[in-house]
Amino acid sequence: MCSACLTPVYPMEKMVANKLILHRNCFCCKHCKKKLGIHNYSSLYGEIYCISHYQQLFKRKGNYDEGFGHKQHKDLEETPATKAG
Repeated sequence: MCSACLTPVYPMEKMVANKLILHRNCFCCKHCKKKLGIHNYSSLYGEIYCISHYQQLFKRKGNYDEGFGHKQHKDLEETPATKAG
């Protein structure tokens, strides 16, 4: 079963990246939809990006969490007791 389109994947069109099974046509950048190969992609939080957009999204905020639309890791670890202190 393809992780992107949730349809069956036949052996001739099967692609495995980051432990995800995908069709070759579904293996594309989340940001620009560019078709990717096994040597020209990066991934974060289970999402696949072309290398240029991976770097661009990182540079936008200066960290991986905010650049990719997630809360900063350091903010997730704070508890109410540490915020009050």
